Order: sequence, then C-alpha cells, then structure tokens
Amino acid sequence: MKREFIVCDVFARKRFEGNQLAVFPDGAELSDEEMQSLAREIHFSETTFILSSCPNDRGWPVRIFTPAREVPFAGHPTLGTAYVIWDRLLGRKVDEVGLDLKVGVVPVAVEEKGERLVMTQVPPEFGATVEPAAAASVLGLATSDIDGRFPVQEVSTGLPFFIVPVRTLAAMQGIKVNLAEYYRLFDRLEAKAVLAFSPETIDPQCRLHVRVFCDYYNVPEDPATGSANGCLCAWLVRHRYLGKGEFAIHVEQGVEMKRPSLLYLHGVEKDGGILVRVGGKVVAAGRGEFEL
Repeated sequence: MKREFIVCDVFARKRFEGNQLAVFPDGAELSDEEMQSLAREIHFSETTFILSSCPNDRGWPVRIFTPAREVPFAGHPTLGTAYVIWDRLLGRKVDEVGLDLKVGVVPVAVEEKGERLVMTQVPPEFGATVEPAAAASVLGLATSDIDGRFPVQEVSTGLPFFIVPVRTLAAMQGIKVNLAEYYRLFDRLEAKAVLAFSPETIDPQCRLHVRVFCDYYNVPEDPATGSANGCLCAWLVRHRYLGKGEFAIHVEQGVEMKRPSLLYLHGVEKDGGILVRVGGKVVAAGRGEFEL
C-alpha cells in the first residue's frame, strides 16, 4: 500500500524557506503507530494526516504529529494542511477551510488569491508567570537581557508556550538553551516550549524578531511556529506591549536556522476576550511516497 505525502513550506516567501511540513492527503486507514513512525521518519517539526476525503459536520478531520508525539494543535501544520485541502482536494473553489483538530475546529481563511492563509485560533488562556532570572537561565542569558517591564508568562491558544520578552537582537542571537534548566522549569509548568522575542529586527518590515525552542517535542529550534506566535499575539494584546489593544504586524523567525520566515499577526480585544489571527504564505515544495 502506497501513501503519498506533499511537502509544503509554510510562512515562506519562496521554496526552501519557512517551516517544512509533510501532509498525507489519505491518512484514513493509518494506525496511530504508523502515523507516529512516518512523522519520525520524515522528521520535520510536524507531519499531518487528513483522515477523510470529505469534511464532516465540523470540518476536515486532521491529526498532527511531531517526531516524538501527537499534539492537539500547531500553527504551520494547520495552514499547510488547509492549503493542501484548498489547492488539491477542493480545486481552489472556496475562500475558507475548517480543520477539525483535537483542540477543536480551526477556521482558515484564504486571502489574496491564496497568497496568504490566515487561521483564527481558539481563545487564549493565560497561565503561570515566573521570575526573569528563571527564563534567563533557560535561555543562557543574563537576567538583565530580559525586559522586566513585562511578565514572563505561559499562554495557550491550543498549545501552551512560555513567552519571554528579550531586550535586544544581540541577546536573541546569543541564546544557548540550557537543557537542564529547560527541563527543570518546564517540569512544573503546563507549557513545554518557549518563545523569546525582541523589538529589534533584521528585516525593517518586521516589528518583532522571534525564536522558538521545543526540545520536549524533539524540535530543538523551530523555524516558524504559528501556535507559539498566536500565544505571543495574545500576550501582546493583554500586556499592551505595542502600546495598544489592536494591531496587525509581521514578525520574523527562523533567521538563525537559515530558514527565514514571515508571519502575520492580527490581535484585537473583542467581546471581552482576545481574537488571535495568524497567517502567512504556503508554498508547495515537492512530493513523495512511502510503501507500507
């Protein structure tokens, strides 16, 4: 039995940038063990499996696996899988695709004739805060490198991340994760991964410079992380980091990995909560198949 997969570069301006994703359009008859084995073999940050050739009453059923384990939600797999559904299974005849994920239904809007896909993430939840010194120890930085005007805090829009505001680009580029401190901190927190960001950027079109570290998921550093940036977006709104409660900005990620990525963040306070939208371009990069 052959199983085809499609490789997409998500949050990319062109092929071989952004974050790689493998999408299996026909994953209906694969077992949990086969899905995990395929994700481990491909060894991208995530691999997704579309479980039906047509949507159910909630949307297109999809499962997401890292090389180490299944996750209920992840950003670039949501966008990349929606692109494959829109482009290949629906023939580009719709302007929105709904994915039925373990975290719930995530709608993805197709904008600018497919040049940008934007997902509306589930409402954010804000968790524990820790002292700047603890975050600095994890990232191999001095405590003075952390912007103490704002909290170091867990946030989740389906998958929790630890948000760390860093003062300078130089400090961001000098991060060296201390794995002992990483596991010591995350052993007592719901979040198992960290997003660090600074207001200094390389690309003048971008408002923030971002790095994401996910050793717990067998992904030491991720080149573009839609789920983590959704958490960042919510954090920016809640703590007025940009000075206002609504914004639409671009952020850069993956530069240090030679996989430059461009992510669009739209955050706004709405109906007593925070609306988080994250988007970017998806580029088809290739295809392959496994014989099972």
